[in-house]
Amino acid sequence: MHPIPQRCMRRPLSGGLVVPYVSFVHGGRAAFGSLDAEQARAAFLQRLCQICGEQLEERCYLIVRPADASRGTSPEPALHPECLPYTAAHCPLLNGTATHYRTRPVLAGHPAGRPCTDPSYPCPSLTPDEGHTARSGAPADRYEAWMIHTRSYRLTGPADRPGVISGISTNVPVLRRQLLREATLTPEEQHLLRMVHDLFDTTP
Repeated sequence: MHPIPQRCMRRPLSGGLVVPYVSFVHGGRAAFGSLDAEQARAAFLQRLCQICGEQLEERCYLIVRPADASRGTSPEPALHPECLPYTAAHCPLLNGTATHYRTRPVLAGHPAGRPCTDPSYPCPSLTPDEGHTARSGAPADRYEAWMIHTRSYRLTGPADRPGVISGISTNVPVLRRQLLREATLTPEEQHLLRMVHDLFDTTP
């Protein structure tokens, strides 16, 4: 188990894991994998680490998939270099233990995808974005971490919707690229890969 970073020592734990600053918490229970929209927006605007919630310093990491690189935007708040290894070790999508994105119903009033049994709790009514809907149940993508200098940190958003944040621009100088996980192959891709291996297998 990867040790908890010093920066995260003040963060609450759930099941022995650090509850990220941007995670949605419902009635004291963390919904890992679900973002709290207000916390995520604060992290973007104030340049906070999505895990520990502290101010980013000289360098930070962006989580980037091929589709994000094509769009020129990382849709998640950045991370401290110290917080990335812990996140990469414990997040199922980043460490490769999850081969597919979760398929779950997003129920009205509860972004964690579970029915809310507490009528007094002010659950926000959130619906999945287009990206979430498209990825639901699909094979997991390739994930990389791109280190940038915080002076290159620039938010992006649709030109016709001022104030809406899409993420952090990846069209900036990248200091370092780190592979976190390869994409999960579809059954067709696995079949083709086996055919290629068989074609070049010269074992007697």
